[in-house]
Amino acid sequence: MKSTTTYAPRSRFFSVPALETVAAWLLAIIWIFPLLYAFWAAFHPSEFMVNFELFAPLTLENFTNAWSQAPFARYYLNTFALVTGVVIGQFVVCTLAAFAFARFPIPGKNVLFMLVLIQLFVFPEVLIVENYRIASELGLINTITGIGLPYVASALGIFLLRQTFKTIPRELEDAARIEGCNWLEILWKVYVPLAKPTYLAYGLVSISHHWNNFIWPLVVTNSVESRPLTVGLGVFSAPETGVNWATVSAATLLSIAPLLIAFCYSSANSCSRF
Repeated sequence: MKSTTTYAPRSRFFSVPALETVAAWLLAIIWIFPLLYAFWAAFHPSEFMVNFELFAPLTLENFTNAWSQAPFARYYLNTFALVTGVVIGQFVVCTLAAFAFARFPIPGKNVLFMLVLIQLFVFPEVLIVENYRIASELGLINTITGIGLPYVASALGIFLLRQTFKTIPRELEDAARIEGCNWLEILWKVYVPLAKPTYLAYGLVSISHHWNNFIWPLVVTNSVESRPLTVGLGVFSAPETGVNWATVSAATLLSIAPLLIAFCYSSANSCSRF
């Protein structure tokens, strides 16, 4: 006998995807609200910082004041030099280490690789005192090299590249060896080109992290000649400087502008592919 039991259709309003969408929008609004306020305060006179009038006058004076009151040109130069040096150093060190872990028959390499991964569980703040002592002994205090040197050997970069290198077929390596390539040529002509997506993803993460890094650069620098943007902005917005928040908002936008432009550009490219 056929069953006559009927089931009520599940309400789509309370479905899991709908709740996830609502939660994602709420998090997006919470995340973007401070940025929207910074835009409002930066492009309006200081008297309209908390008066959200639709037809409030626009101005670029806050950006002019911020640029003239602090050496942001020097901060930009220091930050670009720091980020470029760290990323290049990480690519070189992580590539060589990952290639060795992925292809060389090193005795105990799995144990060594696990020791490298332990770095992921150590907060950088724990090593500040020891890193400062080493930087002081090397004479790297108040230098861009001293800021970037502790981050050159990245466990995350080694892990990502090792996993990518292990997925590359050995036949390509054997073909390159038959053509007379040595290990460095095999690495440069076979492994590195095939790992370009990994380099791109890791490079974006590394650039974003070191552009926004604050604690270690604050500890190891004490002059304009070596301060990156984050430290310079922190000094600029200190309460004792007497700078109004409209100017601070403009300085903040100046600091995050390159990352914001890069984020918008990458998002637009991603959307155009679908």
